[in-house]
Amino acid sequence: MLQKYDRRNKKLKVFVNGSVVSRERAKVSVFDSVVQGGDAVWEGLRLYEEGILWLDRHLDRLVDSAHALAFKKVPSKAEIRTALRKTFKANGMTKDVHIRLTLTRGEKITSGMDPRLNKFGCGLIVLAEWKPPVYDNRGGIKVITSTIRRNSPLFLDSKIHHNNLLNNIQAKIQANVAGVDAALMLDKDGFAAELNGTNIFAVSKDRVLTPFATACLPGITRGYVLELAEKHGIPAVEANLSLTDLYTADELFCTGTMGELTPIVELDGRKIGRGRNKLFRKLEKLFEKELRGHCIMP
Repeated sequence: MLQKYDRRNKKLKVFVNGSVVSRERAKVSVFDSVVQGGDAVWEGLRLYEEGILWLDRHLDRLVDSAHALAFKKVPSKAEIRTALRKTFKANGMTKDVHIRLTLTRGEKITSGMDPRLNKFGCGLIVLAEWKPPVYDNRGGIKVITSTIRRNSPLFLDSKIHHNNLLNNIQAKIQANVAGVDAALMLDKDGFAAELNGTNIFAVSKDRVLTPFATACLPGITRGYVLELAEKHGIPAVEANLSLTDLYTADELFCTGTMGELTPIVELDGRKIGRGRNKLFRKLEKLFEKELRGHCIMP
């Protein structure tokens, strides 16, 4: 599914390394680590009228990812909150906004992969856009299984929310060529990991199932859905899910900040569910009802 351009974003103001500048002037150095090696971490945030959903959890994950990659001179959470506020104020934003929050290892003194060349500290980018959820959460999406595998801790741990997304992009290219909305990525053993940009859930016999967070990012929205299920007495567990488990599930859906909760109506040409269960819609209503209470202003 191709995102639509919102004309309000033509005159965006972007926070880049301490300054709020116009979209046209929002640049980073060619010596920045994100340019040289995709050496950065990021978070996707969503601003509702009540504030940013799960802001503290997102900032904790950003800092944890930076620590796992041994970033130096990481800005404090208070400094990041200030950057968010400045960006919203400059754009007159109060709701219906998606934020791409990027923390790079920073600018190098000379080209190279050695982190010791980073002498200036981290770079911080706050890119906020007017953007509704990107998927069709009413009609659902169609998905294929990609031949591209999701990273495991053997290679690059998917618990680090890093900018090295080429395998996800390759999977999305396969989805585009197949004429569907997204691609399912498997782990090294052939079990479901996640979609190219979101976590996946299955509903089977009144239970909610999701892959173990070994080859997938343990998403913030994913965790929220598991908490909702526990709070409201809905059995929910992590499990190894094969393609057969997914083909024969009562329902499939995916979760993420960009799209919230989205039903999957077709996987590899198989229609999903055949109307056997409506647990997804129950979770969706609970999500919509309770998320506002977890929003805070930066």
